Amino acid sequence: MKKLLSAFILSLFVGSVYAQQSIIEVKGTITEASTGISVPGATVIEKGTSNGTASDFDGNFTINVSSDAILVVSFMGFVTQEVQVNGRTSISISLEEDIASLDEVVVVGYSSQKRESLTGALNTVKGDDLRDVTTPSVENMLNGKAPGVYVASGSGQPGSRGAVVIRGQATLSGTTSPLWVIDGVIVGSSAGELNPDDIETMTILKDAASTSIYGSQGANGVIVVTTKRAKIGKTTVSLSSKVGISTLNNGNTNMMNGAELYDYYASFSNADQISFPRWNADLRNSNFDWWDLATKTGLTRTYNVSIQGGTETLRSFMSLGLYDEEGAVKGYDYKRYNFRFKTEYKPLDWLTIKPAITGSMRDVDDRQYSTTAMYSNLPWDSPYNEDGSLVGHRSSSWVNSASTNYLYDLQWNHGASKNYEFMGNMDFDVRLTDWLTFSSVNNIRYNTYKSSGYTDPRSSGGESVGGRISEYRSDYTRMYTNQILRFNKTWDKHDVNGLIAYEFNDYRGESLDASGTGFIPGFEVLDVVAIPERTKGGISEWAVQSVLFNANYAYDNKYMGQVSFRRDGASNFGDNAKYGNFFSVSGGWNINHEEWFKADWVDALKIRASYGSVGNRPSALYPQYDLYAVSSGASYNQNPGALISQIGNKDLTWEKTYTSGIGIDASILNNRARLTVDLYEKNTDNILYRVPITGLTGVTSIWQNIGEMKNKGIEVSVGGDIIRNQELTWSLDLNLGHNSNKLTKLYKTKDASGNYVVRPIIVGDGLGIAGSAQRMLEPGRPVDTYYLKEWAGVNPDNGLPMWYVVNRDADGNELSRETTSNYSQATFEKTGKVSPDLFGGFSTALNYKKFDFNAVFGYALGGKIYNYSRQEYDSDGTYTDRNQMRLRPEWSRWEKPGDIATHPIARYNNQDKGNATSTRYLEKNDFLKLRSLTLGYNIDLSHLKVDNLRISLSGENLFVITKYSGVDPEIPAIDGAVMGSTGPAVYPTTRKFMLGLNLQF
Repeated sequence: MKKLLSAFILSLFVGSVYAQQSIIEVKGTITEASTGISVPGATVIEKGTSNGTASDFDGNFTINVSSDAILVVSFMGFVTQEVQVNGRTSISISLEEDIASLDEVVVVGYSSQKRESLTGALNTVKGDDLRDVTTPSVENMLNGKAPGVYVASGSGQPGSRGAVVIRGQATLSGTTSPLWVIDGVIVGSSAGELNPDDIETMTILKDAASTSIYGSQGANGVIVVTTKRAKIGKTTVSLSSKVGISTLNNGNTNMMNGAELYDYYASFSNADQISFPRWNADLRNSNFDWWDLATKTGLTRTYNVSIQGGTETLRSFMSLGLYDEEGAVKGYDYKRYNFRFKTEYKPLDWLTIKPAITGSMRDVDDRQYSTTAMYSNLPWDSPYNEDGSLVGHRSSSWVNSASTNYLYDLQWNHGASKNYEFMGNMDFDVRLTDWLTFSSVNNIRYNTYKSSGYTDPRSSGGESVGGRISEYRSDYTRMYTNQILRFNKTWDKHDVNGLIAYEFNDYRGESLDASGTGFIPGFEVLDVVAIPERTKGGISEWAVQSVLFNANYAYDNKYMGQVSFRRDGASNFGDNAKYGNFFSVSGGWNINHEEWFKADWVDALKIRASYGSVGNRPSALYPQYDLYAVSSGASYNQNPGALISQIGNKDLTWEKTYTSGIGIDASILNNRARLTVDLYEKNTDNILYRVPITGLTGVTSIWQNIGEMKNKGIEVSVGGDIIRNQELTWSLDLNLGHNSNKLTKLYKTKDASGNYVVRPIIVGDGLGIAGSAQRMLEPGRPVDTYYLKEWAGVNPDNGLPMWYVVNRDADGNELSRETTSNYSQATFEKTGKVSPDLFGGFSTALNYKKFDFNAVFGYALGGKIYNYSRQEYDSDGTYTDRNQMRLRPEWSRWEKPGDIATHPIARYNNQDKGNATSTRYLEKNDFLKLRSLTLGYNIDLSHLKVDNLRISLSGENLFVITKYSGVDPEIPAIDGAVMGSTGPAVYPTTRKFMLGLNLQF
C-alpha cells in the first residue's frame, strides 16, 4: 500500500513539473504607460535563456516559452520589467519611462554613468540622429547637433572631412580638433575611417569635469564614440541602403556668359585700349559654359549589413559597409569599404573577454575636372576645335592665348590613392568582487596610405621636363593600452564609484616620397624615368604615458560630487617639464529629489558646477632639442652635410586651459519639455607658439610659451513634444551656442630703445595665397581678428576706389579718419573676426501612425568671411585673363559723376588697386540652411517574419538663405582646420536626393 501511495504521489509531482515546463505560445502588446503609444523594437527575452524576440511596429510580439517562464522586457529610456507568464497566452505590458536616468546611461571618460548623476557638461547624439546626412565623414554629421559645437563642413568633394571646434579656439598652434575616443580607445584628432552606420552613440565632452580625465589630450574637448554591440537574444540581420543623386549648389556666385562679359569689357572707360587679338563684337556670341562642362549629376550609394545575436555566455556583432560616390564634378570617384567584428565571451562568471577587429579601405580615382576653370576660364574660349578635337596649349584661337586647356591634359594625367586602416582589440574584464573590477583595454592600430600621380610628357605640366611620375607611401602604427581598476560601492543612501588607471600610447610613422621625370608616354612606373627627381623619406615617433584617477560620490541621489586627477608624461617636452598635472572638481544637486520640493510636474531639476584643467602639447615632435638637418639642401658639391634647423627650448612647458562652468538641466511634464543651459569660461596660459626670430643662424623661429587667452560663452538646448498621443508625436528642438574669444597676454620683445614691449603678431589666413587677408594677434582682441585696410567705398566724383586713413594716439584711440584713393596711404585696421557670435541648429520631427517626418536646420550669425575669390573675379578690369562675376542685385557700378555705387570705375588692365586686399571683400557669413528633410514610412511585414521595413526619401542641403556673395557661407575645412577665407577655387556643397531602405529580420 505504501509503495502504491508513493507511486501515486510521484506521478502527481512529475505531472506537475511537466505541466509547469510545457511550452506555450505567448502573444503580447507593449505600450508606453503614460501615453498608451505602442513601443516597436522592445526586446523580450525568456529569463535565463537566449530565447527572445522583439516587438513589431505596433508593439506586438510572439514568443514560445515554458508556461512558468519569466519575460524580461526592455527598451532604452524605459524601466526594464520582469513579467511572470503563469500559463497566460496573451499579455499586455506597459513600460514606465525611466525618468530617473533621463532616458539613458551615458558613456563618459573611461566609464559610464546615469545621466541623473552627471556633474559635467556634455551632449549625447544617438546614431540614428546622425544619419540624416549622407557622408563618409563622421565629423560632418555633427553639424548643428549640439550647442557649443561648431563644425566647418567639408566641401562637396566626395570624402571631404569637416573640422570640429568645441567651445572656441583654445590654442594658437597645432590642431583645434577634439580628441576622438572610439570604444574606449584614444584614436587622435580625427574619427578616421569610422563607418557612421556602426555608431550607437556619440558623447561630446565639453567642460573640465568631463575632459580633465584626458589631461593633455582633452584641451579641445573630447568626442566619445560607442559603436553597436550585440544584444542577447535571437540572431538578427539588419540591411540598410541609400541611393541618390547630387548636384552642385553654386550659391550666390554667378559668372558672366559671353555676351555679359563682352558688354562689361565694352563698358570700360578705356575700352579703346583692349588688346585682345580676337576683340570684336562676334565675341558676344561665343559662349562656352565651363561650369556645364565640368559638372554632372553625381551618384551616391551606401550599403550596410550587420548580423548580431548570442547568449549571456557568447554574443557577437559583425557589420560590413560600402560607401560609393561619384563626384558632381566629373572625374572624381570615391569608394570606402568597412568591416567590424566584436564579440563578448564570458567563460566564467568573473571573466569577460572582448576581442574586436575593425578595418577599412578607401579608394580614390582622381581625374577630376578643374574647379578653378569652372569659374575662371573665359566663356569666349572653347576647349574644342570645330572638328571636335581638343584645343592644345596656349592656342592662338583662344582670347586668353596664354592659358592651357586642362581638358587636353586630362586625356592622360591622373592620380589615385588607397588607404588601409586596421584596428585590433583584445580587451577583458575581471570581476574581483561585487564592487571591484579590473578592465584591460589593449589596441593596435595600423594605417598605410599610398598615392600616385602621372603627368604625361605631352601635357602642360609635363612638356618642359618630359613628364613626371610620383609615388608616395606612408604608414603608421599606434599602440594603446589602458589598465583600469574600477570600484562601485553602494550602502544606505551612499553611492561611490571611480577608477584608477595606467595608460600608454605610442606612435611610429614612416614615409617615402619619390618622383622622376623624362619617360616614354604610357609608362607609369618609376623604373622608366630618365632623371630621378626627388627621393625623400622620414620616421617620426612619439609617446605619452599617464596615470589617472576619478571618483564620484552621490548621496540619496540628491547631492553629487566628482574629483579627477591625471599626470601625463610626453616625449616632446624636455626633462625640465616632462610631466604635467591636470585635475577637476565638480558637483551637482538634484533639487527635484528634495522632500520639500512638491512640484510633481517637474521630472528633473539639476544644478551643476565644475572647475578644472586640461592641457596641450606642441605640434612639433622634438621642440626641446637643438637639431641639425642632414638633407639635400645641406649638401655641398655632392657631399653630404648638416645645417642647424632648430634651436631647442628645454624649459618649454605645458599649455594649460582652466575651465569653470555652471549649468542647469530641467525636464517637466513627463519629459514633454526639456532645457539645458551652460555658462563657461576657459582661460589658457603658457600658450605654445613658434615665435619668429632673426634668421642669422639659419633658424627663423623657436618654440616658446608666449601668452594667455580666454574663451567664455553660453550654450542653450531646449526642446519639447508639442503633441504626444497614441497616434501623433510632434517634437521641436533648438540649440544655440555663443563663444567670445580674446587674447589676454602676449610675450614682450625689446624695442629700439631697449625697453620690453608687447608687439602684435601679424599672421596669414591659412590660404597660402599671396595677397590674401592677414590677421593680427594682439592682447584684447580675438585670435581670429582680420587686419586689413578699410574700404571707404567709391568716390562719387570720379569713380575711384577709396580707403580710410585713420590717425590714432599712442594708446590706439582714434583721433580722426580721412579717405584716400591711394592704396599705399591707407592704414591697416583691426576689422571683423572669423568666428560667429551665435551658431547652432534646430529640428522638428513628426511621427503619425507609420509615417515619420524630420527636418534639420543650421544657422550662424556674426562671423566674417574674407572672399578672396572676388579679388580675382570682381576685379574692376584688373584681371583680363579670367572670367568675372555678375553684379549682385544690391551692387552697382560707377558710370558717371554723382553716382553712388558699390563698385569703382572699370578699366582695362586697371591699376587703381580697387581689388587689392581690403575690407571690400570681407563679408558677413550669416546664414540659415536646411540641412536635411526626410520622410519615412514603416511597412508591417511581421507575417513574413520581418521585424522592420522602412522606406525613406530625403533631401540634403536643399536651400540656404544668406547675403554672402560666395559659393557657400560654410567654408570647407582644409586639413582639418577651420578657415575664414576662401580661395579662387571652391568645390561647392552638393544638394542630394536620397532613397533609403532599412530592413531587419
